[in-house]
Amino acid sequence: MAAYKPVVIPACPRLGERITQDTLYWRGYKTPVQMKEFGAVSKIDFSPVPPYNYAVTASSRIHIYGRYSQEPIRTFSRFWHAAYCASYRDDGRLLVAGSEEGTISLFDVSGKAALRQFKGPTKPVHLVGFLSDKYRIFSGGDDYSSTLWDIPSATEIISYREHADYVRCGCASKVNADVFITGSYDHTVKLFDARTKSSVMTIEHGHPVESVLLFPSGGLLVSAGGRYVKVWDVLKGGQLLVSLKNHHKTVTCLCLNSSGQRLLSGSLDRHVKIYSTTSYRVVHSFNYATSILSLALSPEDETLVVGMTNGVLNVKHRKPEEKNEDSQKKRQPAYRTYVKGRTYMPKQEDFCVSKPVKRVLRKYDKLLRGFQSSKALDAVLEPPIMLHTPEVTVAVMQELHRRGTLRSALAGRDEKQVNLLLTFVARRVIEPRFTPVLVTVADMITDIYQPVVGQSAVVDKQFLKLQQAIGKEIDCQEELLEVLGMMDTLFATFTKKGDTCLEENKSNGVTEIIETNRNF
Repeated sequence: MAAYKPVVIPACPRLGERITQDTLYWRGYKTPVQMKEFGAVSKIDFSPVPPYNYAVTASSRIHIYGRYSQEPIRTFSRFWHAAYCASYRDDGRLLVAGSEEGTISLFDVSGKAALRQFKGPTKPVHLVGFLSDKYRIFSGGDDYSSTLWDIPSATEIISYREHADYVRCGCASKVNADVFITGSYDHTVKLFDARTKSSVMTIEHGHPVESVLLFPSGGLLVSAGGRYVKVWDVLKGGQLLVSLKNHHKTVTCLCLNSSGQRLLSGSLDRHVKIYSTTSYRVVHSFNYATSILSLALSPEDETLVVGMTNGVLNVKHRKPEEKNEDSQKKRQPAYRTYVKGRTYMPKQEDFCVSKPVKRVLRKYDKLLRGFQSSKALDAVLEPPIMLHTPEVTVAVMQELHRRGTLRSALAGRDEKQVNLLLTFVARRVIEPRFTPVLVTVADMITDIYQPVVGQSAVVDKQFLKLQQAIGKEIDCQEELLEVLGMMDTLFATFTKKGDTCLEENKSNGVTEIIETNRNF
């Protein structure tokens, strides 16, 4: 008696995103931790020095979180109204923030009260930051001005009033301590030098600018506004290098990873896109629950923090890659390695004894081996198999049809089983890989249970769904055939039959006949 051969499950290609090194890397961020703030999270900034705490600006408070803490380790709440743009200094010891009332506050991260307060602007200050010399602050607000402040004396150094609308974003150069950049709702990005009395460069973004970012080298500038992320070459006078339009709504924030090889952008469309800074193509993306206002990546790329409009702070941590040499145990050589040597190859006169491999059969294979057709069909109609591996269910149906026992396996079922069977057939019959088998199954079910139609409302409903699914598929196929006919007619008009042209060329008293075929 021949041994039983298991049912062969046909392998079908699965469509999905291509798995790349970037995909594997960014999937390494584990399940996020979510924390609720008092309002929309407008700014997130990491400390440049260990232990890499991060400041979160939301409503009228600034919270400082540890890398793995779910509760703030320090809070600055001495604001009458909303606080904006809390940013660390390069040494991580000072923190500066703007406010709705127009004052700029300077804090010591180890204290609570403000060390300095810079007063002057009459309208909300949405942009503040430190220059790279650590002793000056730049700011921008709703009074259209961009201002430089001296920290020791708490006085204004110079004020630029070149923007024609609100100034909402900016950054400072890491290379030159006198250069900073501001972006405004007047669609422009301006580059200022503290040694001059006016801006040294103006870039037209084309949309209200929500965020700007300067590469560490200082040569490339990234601006975000509307649905566009644009990269400019500062060294070439603000020449546009690339314009990216991968978001469906306004881009609100930008961020670079530690190496500068990946650019992150967050948007109101609830997505964070990750670009390669060499090809400027999207290499990965994250999807969030609500619109994104701010994002930040820790200096070691181990923590990704995203702030949303509903006040939720989403924190993802990445486990550091550790090489544990102790866990990698060396595999001991087999006994024959000691006897014959590692490189020994069997000779022709040798008799090789192979170790028998025990084959484990699935439940449906065991039932098919015992000729229990109805129970084998019940085994593959379980919800986990039908939902996740429908090809197994269809393969067993095809095997039963080959044996000639499919009709008997489908017959004699109660209302619940018929309902389950019809639900599967109605859902999967329109899939091309399952259609040949499931059309046969649908015909048999209709023939077997036609006498009982009208006795169960549940079964009648499933029959109607099956009819609607097949009817929609037939209509779709007819429309596709019409389109195919139109395309054939269209292609036929572009194809011309070969023309035979006779040209007489009398040369040296000889007549030559030239045949030309032109195919388009």
